[in-house]
Amino acid sequence: MSNRRTRGSRQSSGASRISDDQIADLVSKLQLLIPESRSTRSSNKVEASKVLQETCNYIRSLHREVEDLSDRLSVLLESTESDSAQAAIIRSLFM
Repeated sequence: MSNRRTRGSRQSSGASRISDDQIADLVSKLQLLIPESRSTRSSNKVEASKVLQETCNYIRSLHREVEDLSDRLSVLLESTESDSAQAAIIRSLFM
């Protein structure tokens, strides 16, 4: 663990250190990308931790949506004849 701290402190003292202003700017940009955060844009100062939590929640919801769509697509493919035009169109979407 101390090795990580040493390495981390060396990195933070280097030229690549991100300033607080840069972090605030990145958090603001991230907030604009997250639908749940768009409604809270009216308040000028939103905690970075809240934006990051909303981002994590949004990514989780996207992951669930992808899984759901994948399941639905699997069911659709199973119910379609493998040599049909519809199956060919579905397969072409994957390429």
